[in-house]
Amino acid sequence: MIREAKKEDLAEVLQLYLDLHEKSIPKQSEHLQKTWETIINDKNHHLIVCEVGGKIAASCVCVIIPNLTRNVRPYAFIENVVTKKACRGKGYATACLNYAKKIAEENNCYKMMLLTGSKEESTLHFYRNAGYNSTDKTAFIQWIDTET
Repeated sequence: MIREAKKEDLAEVLQLYLDLHEKSIPKQSEHLQKTWETIINDKNHHLIVCEVGGKIAASCVCVIIPNLTRNVRPYAFIENVVTKKACRGKGYATACLNYAKKIAEENNCYKMMLLTGSKEESTLHFYRNAGYNSTDKTAFIQWIDTET
């Protein structure tokens, strides 16, 4: 079942992110809870999950960004696409991306963008098969180190 995350999904989402790039689950804190509530309550922030057998198997984030160009049409940004290692290759992440596309279409977005840090050909092939291309734009990232 594909759906948007609910408040009670936090622990499972954090566990899933260990299969993305996180090294540990953040400690429970007021900051974590406030951030989660902000995400859950933001009408433009969609944390999409694929639930299989009552457990979250895959997820992605779709953020709708208001925009003054393109006839004042917003665009969607996709981030944190992840599937549990044991559940990969079954179409769960594709289902999440398709759900994100429906959200983007419902919000009259003119494009969807995503970035990946992966150089694995299988990952790049997955995104190409999902309808994304890496030829239209050039991405630049500037990391901000706030941990000292």
